[in-house]
Formats: sequence, C-alpha cells, structure tokens
Amino acid sequence: MDAEITVIEGDITKLKVDAIVNAANSGLLGGGGVDGAIHRAAGPALLEECRAIAGKQGGCPAGDAVITGAGKLPCKKVIHTVGPVWRGGGRGERELLASCYRKSLGLAGSAGLESIAFPNISTGVYGYPRAEAAETAFRTVSDTLPEIPGIKKVIFVCFDRENFALYRKLLEGRPGGNTRGP
Repeated sequence: MDAEITVIEGDITKLKVDAIVNAANSGLLGGGGVDGAIHRAAGPALLEECRAIAGKQGGCPAGDAVITGAGKLPCKKVIHTVGPVWRGGGRGERELLASCYRKSLGLAGSAGLESIAFPNISTGVYGYPRAEAAETAFRTVSDTLPEIPGIKKVIFVCFDRENFALYRKLLEGRPGGNTRGP
C-alpha cells in the first residue's frame, strides 16, 4: 500500500502524529516562525535536548536532520531539519532542501514512526521561492517514500493559503492524496 499524502492549512504544533518536522536553524536552539512555535509549544524539555545535541555535534548543518523527544507536544518525536537560505538557486539550494525531506523521512523510518508532518521548509525568513520549494518537497517525498515502507502517512502542513494552494495543485491526481483547508 502506498503511503497517504495529505495537505492541510493549519498549526503543525496541534497535530497528533508520530513526528512533526521542525524547520530549525543550525544552532537548534529555537527561533522565529515554525521553529519558535514548536519550541514554545513543546516547553523547556525540547530546548534542553536540542542544547545537548548542539553541544555534542556543534549544531546541525543545512540539509541535515536530528530527532528528539516532543516535550509537551501531542506528537511522539520532533525531527529538526535545517533548510537552505535562498541565494538565487545556484548554490545547491535545491539539493539541500531535498536532503531535508529525505533525511527527515529516513529518521522517522529508522525510529519506527508511521506518520510525519512537514512544514513549508525554508519558505519563510530563509526566502526560498514557495513554488520551487513545494515542487522539491513533493517530488522528494514521493520519490523517497517507497524506500521507507513503514511510513503510512505524510502531511504537508501549510501555514498560509498560498502554500496550501501550491501543494494542493501538486497533489491533484495522486492516488491516496487529499487536502483539507479553506
């Protein structure tokens, strides 16, 4: 059975899934946007765990991912991935963004998790063009899922209507996909 891919517009911190993905910064210590919202909702335990990882590994480079507990969040785990800052597209941004999705799925699969929710990685303050980011995310997830058969559900959680519309368009015609939003 193929994994179900769903697109919603909403708040990733409210989802009861096995893992949510945090669009983290390389220091793993919280910040603005999705990162700040996840850290605020999870409480201090998440920051402590991230500090320990950052201290041991020196942070997390763009394109990589690490997994932690979820603190007070309704999910089981948080996968922190660092998306690329957009610098015009000629500095490996697409490859780094694709790597964020592949590595996050790999960590979820290795941890035995069946459902994962992704935010719109790098499309906020990192300036990645939304349409290109959505195409890269959707293609990478679709291509990677057959390699990780334990994952049964992927949710793209869009923080605004523009991203929701982009993902909805990509999902049209894919068997097993659905959307929920305005």
